[in-house]
Amino acid sequence: MAWNEPGGNNQDPWGGKKGGDGPPDLDEALKSFQEKLNKMFGGRKGGADGSGGGSFFGRVPLGLLLVVVAAVYFFVGFYQVNEQERAVVLRFGVFNETKGSGLHWNPPLVDQVIKVNVTRKRQHRSEGTMLTEDLNIVDISLSVQYTISDARDFVLNVRDPEESLKQAMESALRHVVGSNVMHEVLTEGRETIAIDVQTRLQQYLDAYTTGILVDKVNIENSSPPTEVQAAFDDVNRAREDEERLKNEAQTYSNGIIPQARGSAQRMIEEANAYRDQVVAKAEGEAKRFERMLAEYKKAPAVTRDRLYLDAIQQVMASSSKVLVDVEGGNNMMYIPLDKIMESHPGSINNIQNVSPQVMQQIIDRVAERVRQDSLTTRNTTRSTR
Repeated sequence: MAWNEPGGNNQDPWGGKKGGDGPPDLDEALKSFQEKLNKMFGGRKGGADGSGGGSFFGRVPLGLLLVVVAAVYFFVGFYQVNEQERAVVLRFGVFNETKGSGLHWNPPLVDQVIKVNVTRKRQHRSEGTMLTEDLNIVDISLSVQYTISDARDFVLNVRDPEESLKQAMESALRHVVGSNVMHEVLTEGRETIAIDVQTRLQQYLDAYTTGILVDKVNIENSSPPTEVQAAFDDVNRAREDEERLKNEAQTYSNGIIPQARGSAQRMIEEANAYRDQVVAKAEGEAKRFERMLAEYKKAPAVTRDRLYLDAIQQVMASSSKVLVDVEGGNNMMYIPLDKIMESHPGSINNIQNVSPQVMQQIIDRVAERVRQDSLTTRNTTRSTR
């Protein structure tokens, strides 16, 4: 039954007053609400005029309280974004915008602000046992350095970006290692493998729109399993010996080839010099013969004797013994020039300085002495008979 119907005792549901058909009193409603707040916050109940309340809300006007609450709400909405951060703003759980560094304001309880450091170098390590292209097993440990290139993708597109990075890294590493032989993975091919892993990993992350940028991939260690480590060490030593022998052979080749070229060039130069010498000497002999021929035509006898004396001088200057034969005799005269030179060391210089005329006189005297000895020997033989 309605409160204003007959028999309803005219009970007012707003203020509890009896009688009257007018609208409820707003002041009474506010007082009722204030009393309820006082009860909630531990205040005692006031008088009928509301002046007897002893709580904070009983002493502070409601309008001022609302202003204070609004001021607190306003100041709580301010926040600072550092230079190395980006702020992703969600409004009622939906992406609204991305803000850079500086002081910003967003309404609390309406917007959610998630700050992401986009400059800090992050690192993730992984290790495992993998199969190479030539069906060998290797143990590899890998580390990845990365940064966040897109804060929105990093926060919203993937539930767990770092877990996605881990799985993508293992997938890229297994694909690249499985495309290379064991020798390349364990030795000089490690840098190339790291570059290939970085390229493939970045492709995976871009396809997932994780907002992650891979800066560098490092293969920290790659080794065969412990069971075959000794055999692998032997293979490595054999390869090192092979490389050392190749280097030694190359060094020998680099040394012997220039030496051979130098020797060949020296022989060519010597041959050219000998050729020039022989040609020059022949030309000189020809010119000397032409001049001698002209002198011979002028005085044949003198020139002939001169040539004979020159020849005798050259022969005697280079010989250590002289044998002299005399016409008409059976005896031969022996002159040991070497013995004479040993007993008279300075005589060799005197012999070389003797003129052709003196040499001819000596020859004539020696020949005359030989004839006389021969005649004496003959006469003695006849008288004896």
